[in-house]
Amino acid sequence: METVYQSMRQQGLVRPAQGRVLGGVCAGLGRRFGIDPWPARLLFILILLLIPGSQILVYPILWIIMPAEPVTASKWATTTD
Repeated sequence: METVYQSMRQQGLVRPAQGRVLGGVCAGLGRRFGIDPWPARLLFILILLLIPGSQILVYPILWIIMPAEPVTASKWATTTD
């Protein structure tokens, strides 16, 4: 499974740490193909509506297969007054 994660990371298919609605799959696909997250979500839904029954399978499979974006320390750094 690690080789799948590595190949997805090399191609830029990762679930972002920020901007997720559910699992970050559509946001990651949108980022990869240069589309904003909301139009990517709408396009994903429209495509899934064309293929009956695929909604139940495609999103969870992509959620499992797409690796999460590595979280860096700067994203979690907070400033104190």
